[in-house]
Amino acid sequence: MKTVLITGAASGLGWALAQQAHASGYRVILTDMNTVLLEARAKQLGDAERVLCRELDVTDSDAITLLKQWLQSQPFELDLLINNAGITHRSLAEKTAVPVFRKVMQVDWQAPVELSVTLLPLLRKSRGGIINIGSMAGWMPVLGRAGYCSAKSAMAQFFEVMRGEVSRYGVHILMVYPSFLDTPIETNALGHDGKPAGHARSMVGKMQTPESLAEKVFVAYDKKQKRLFPDRFTWFASLLWRLAPDLYQRMMVRKFATELEQ
Repeated sequence: MKTVLITGAASGLGWALAQQAHASGYRVILTDMNTVLLEARAKQLGDAERVLCRELDVTDSDAITLLKQWLQSQPFELDLLINNAGITHRSLAEKTAVPVFRKVMQVDWQAPVELSVTLLPLLRKSRGGIINIGSMAGWMPVLGRAGYCSAKSAMAQFFEVMRGEVSRYGVHILMVYPSFLDTPIETNALGHDGKPAGHARSMVGKMQTPESLAEKVFVAYDKKQKRLFPDRFTWFASLLWRLAPDLYQRMMVRKFATELEQ
């Protein structure tokens, strides 16, 4: 039986991924900061032998070290790491407090990097893999998301490089680039001062469900795909950004005009 560890597994896409992994026969290790919800989720899956949960602050280096030590003490190998935990903000760059940018970078870039590097020896041993939940915001600019776009762009570049370095060990890396998902990451978005954002998000294309994406993620991983772009509309928008950046900027300013009023 293969084992998968999922960060941010108590809600949203993380929970959908956990359910999909469990249905696919994995032993699932659920990690999250919300221990109450985490334990409730484990009970929902209802299989004590195949479901474990562990509190984890992905920005805490000591906690990551302890996680590795705990995994090494288990009678099973780690086959798959899913870096899903994330945070975003909705605020203009000029109005955003620097600690907000720092927090977003810690969760969306530092955490998956540190987890992956720390747990890589375990994944090399099992010839396993890493799935990273990135964002189309890492491929193209989005008004009011300067920190988020930066973090997801840095994440994409890091793991595109890392893939080429670790493939010789039999470790596979899948990058997932969704657009707008109906998950708590947006309802919990930070505002300019670090408090919850006070305005509704702007978006393009259709809202995707976490369940539909979770299924696509595991199909793509099983096929050893390197990248998954589940939203065709947003993929074309990213191409427009590369081919005609000035046109893209004008269209984005019109579509996300409400962001400029915040």
